Amino acid sequence: MPKLQQRRPWTAWPFLALVLLLALGLAVSSPASAQSDDRLSAVVQVEALIPYNARTADGLGTRRVGSGAVIDDDGLVLTVGYVILEAIDVFVRGPDGKRVPANVVAYDHESGLGLIRTATPLDVEPLSLGNAADVSLMEPLLVASKVGKLEATGVYMVDRRPFAGYWEYLLEDAIFTAPPHAQFGGAALINRQGQLVGIGSLILKDANPRQQPGPANMFIPVDALKPILADLLADGRRKEPAHPWLGLYLEEYRGRIFVTRVAPDGPGQDAGMDVGDLILGIDGKIAGSLADFYRDLWQRGEPGVDIPLNVVRDNHMSLEVVKSGDRYRYLRLDPSF
Repeated sequence: MPKLQQRRPWTAWPFLALVLLLALGLAVSSPASAQSDDRLSAVVQVEALIPYNARTADGLGTRRVGSGAVIDDDGLVLTVGYVILEAIDVFVRGPDGKRVPANVVAYDHESGLGLIRTATPLDVEPLSLGNAADVSLMEPLLVASKVGKLEATGVYMVDRRPFAGYWEYLLEDAIFTAPPHAQFGGAALINRQGQLVGIGSLILKDANPRQQPGPANMFIPVDALKPILADLLADGRRKEPAHPWLGLYLEEYRGRIFVTRVAPDGPGQDAGMDVGDLILGIDGKIAGSLADFYRDLWQRGEPGVDIPLNVVRDNHMSLEVVKSGDRYRYLRLDPSF
């Protein structure tokens, strides 16, 4: 990973954002001017209604609003997966503000991406997919979102590295940008050629820890979509088997992995795992990080394989065997349930 040549104080980000916008040739110094830029018409609002008894209803809510990017002429919209996860109704609002029904095409937990398609094509110029791998450190980019109104922010890519999420999620090549964009969920990350290179997922407080840490957004690179796009369009899933799933929410603290929550009726709960358990590793192999733990877990086989966890509970070490499950079967992805 190349190192930054100099540190830029976070207080300078608002000024730098304006400079970036001018450099990118986009007249978006205000939401109103962003609304008038035809090049951003492919950035749309995504609304999803979730049943009250969905697995993710408590954590993510039953009404979710985010952004998405139109990527073909037939209304295919790329967004972040959690916005549409377990949805029974989805709607899209384009530049004219009209509410257009849409259908869920695919949800891919491994990447964190989701696809929907509008019932009728939108009268917008779709964004082409760029190469996220070509984005370099400190390259100027644009983040565009539409939640009520279209907003755009000039940003830099301040880091790229693996990101391990507490929900049994690992993105090996996450993109981090600053200054942070408030409406990050499903936001479009656009390069200087006007191509889509990422989809917004998170906001973090301490991105770029090797330099001066500060808040930043994490983006899923579109390169994660390209190899599986045909599978998602054909079957709503990638062809590869799902990862074995424990149903545990995990946090890494000072190199140790702790259970912070157990999914109701999930494999971990069935095995007696509990909040506060310290997981050292799997079958005697000590995990050096949460990312390493996930990599080892997913190499153990397909859903259904037994996972022998080395656990410390109440100052006693034990071997707890969790019969892993399939997250896709656990989630209520079928709207007819």
